[in-house]
Amino acid sequence: MDGYEISTDPDRLDHERVHRWLSEDAYWALGRSRESHDRAVGSSLNFGVYDSASGAQLGYARIVTDLATFAWLCDVYVDPGARGKGLGGALVEAVKAHLAPYGLRRVMLATADAHEVYARAGFAPLETVEKWMLFGEQ
Repeated sequence: MDGYEISTDPDRLDHERVHRWLSEDAYWALGRSRESHDRAVGSSLNFGVYDSASGAQLGYARIVTDLATFAWLCDVYVDPGARGKGLGGALVEAVKAHLAPYGLRRVMLATADAHEVYARAGFAPLETVEKWMLFGEQ
C-alpha cells in the first residue's frame, strides 16, 4: 500500500465521487438516488482508500453491522484508473482487520464478478444456501 492509505474517517469521504461511482458504474447500485446513498453512508461504517500524495479518494467500501454478531460488506469499489494495484484486496483486508476485535460470527457479501479478490481474503461460497432467505430484490 505504498503511496496509499485507508481510513474510516467520515470527514475524508468524497460523497459526490462515491455516489457517482456507485450510481453510474456499479452494476448493483445503478441509479441509486443521492438521498438513498447518503442515508446508507450515514448508517454504516465506511472505508476510503486515498492517494497519500494528493489525498484523492480512489476506493470505497461500506459495512452494515451490529458490531456484535454480523456484518455485511457492500459497495466495494475502486476507481477504474486505480485498478490493478491491489487496492481492492487491501481494502477488504483492512475491513477484516477493523472488524476482528468484535469477534463477529459472520461477515457476508455478494458479488457477481470479484470472487477471486474475496477468496484471497478468506471468503468462500455458502455451503448451505438452502437455509438462507431473502426479502426484497434478488
